[in-house]
Amino acid sequence: MDALTAADARASAVHLIDGSLYVFRAWHSMPDAFHDADGHPVNAVHGFTRFLCELLEKTRAEHVAVAFDASLTSSFRNAIYPAYKANRELPPPALERQFVLCRAITEALGIAVLIDHSYEADDLIGSAMWSLRGHGLSSVIVSADKDFGQLLGERDEQWDFARNVRWGPAGVHEKLGVHPHQVADYLALCGDAVDNIPGVPGIGAKTAAALLAHFGSLDALLERVDEVAFLRLRGAAACAARLREHAELALMYRRLTRIALDAPVAPAADALRRNTGNGQLAALCEQLRFGPLTRSRLRALAGL
Repeated sequence: MDALTAADARASAVHLIDGSLYVFRAWHSMPDAFHDADGHPVNAVHGFTRFLCELLEKTRAEHVAVAFDASLTSSFRNAIYPAYKANRELPPPALERQFVLCRAITEALGIAVLIDHSYEADDLIGSAMWSLRGHGLSSVIVSADKDFGQLLGERDEQWDFARNVRWGPAGVHEKLGVHPHQVADYLALCGDAVDNIPGVPGIGAKTAAALLAHFGSLDALLERVDEVAFLRLRGAAACAARLREHAELALMYRRLTRIALDAPVAPAADALRRNTGNGQLAALCEQLRFGPLTRSRLRALAGL
C-alpha cells in the first residue's frame, strides 16, 4: 500500500481514542501554571485539548469517539475480583474535575463520548469496534495500552500517538509473542501488574507465550496440562504443577483480561460521525482561558 493510499485508508477508519490515558499523561506532563477563570487548575485540560487538536488535524478523521473511564471501582470486573485495580489511587478532586471538562471539550468539538459506570474504556472501544466491523469498517485505536492488542483485526491498527508508532496484528506478535486472539489468555497466565492481576505464580511473559504457541489457547493448555512436563521449558514439571493448582484462578483472570464486546454503545457508525459541536465551545474557551491559537484551532475543528 503506497503512502497516499495508506493515509486515505486511515482517514476513513474510525478513530477510537483511549481518552483517560491522555488526560493522565497531560496531568503528569503539563505544568501547574494553567488555571481557569475561577482559579481552578486546568493543566490536564489544556494538555488533553492540544493532543485532541493535533490528532484531528493530522488524521482528518470523519468518525471519531473518545472513551473515558468512570468505573475504577464499579466495573463488572470488581464484582468478579474485588482486588482488581485495587493498587490504583483514585484521581484527586482537582483531576476529577478536569476529567469532566475534558469530556465537555470533546463534546463541544462534536465528537462522540463513550462512558459507562460498569464497563471500562477498553470495553467501550472493543464493543464499538465489534459493531463497526460488522458494517465493514476498520478502526484505529489511539492508545499505548497493550491490552488493546486482542481487538486488532487484519484491517485495524493501534497507534501510540506520543511515539507516533503504529502496528497491526503482526505487531502484537512482535511485542508480546502471541497473536491477538491469545492476548487475554497470555495476560491471564503471566498477570498484569497495572491492573493488579497476579497471573499464575511462576509463569512469566516468555513462558506464557511459549505455552500458548504450543497449545494455542488457555483452554487447550489446561485440558492437556499433563503434556507440559514434557516440554522443553525450564522447570516444566513445576510449571505443570502450578497450572493444575491454579487452573480455576487462571480462568477467572481471563474474565478480567478479556475485553468485553457487549458494552452499551450505539451500533451504527453514524453515531460516531463528527458534527459541528453542541454550541458550548465559546463558553468553555472563556472558562478555561485558552489562548487565541488554541481557540482558533478549536473553532476550525468544530466547523465554526
